Amino acid sequence: MSLGFTEVLLIVVVVLLLFGAKRIPELAKALGRASNEYKKAKDELAREGRELADAAEKAASAEDAGKQAAPADAAKPPADGPAAHG
Repeated sequence: MSLGFTEVLLIVVVVLLLFGAKRIPELAKALGRASNEYKKAKDELAREGRELADAAEKAASAEDAGKQAAPADAAKPPADGPAAHG
């Protein structure tokens, strides 16, 4: 469902009547600035999300590496235990 020429023309006429020809450039400029700020904020949030995901992935892999090393050390008998004297 797209807008035809008549609908677009009607919208333009209504906007001209509501805001006047002098206010339309000001409104367009404000709308452009708001759109730019929205894009900046969206990109910043996406970047922070990627950084958090990377940090969480690094922490998880470090934790996994620590867990894998611990069972190998636990399997060895202590040096001062019964096997060392035997």
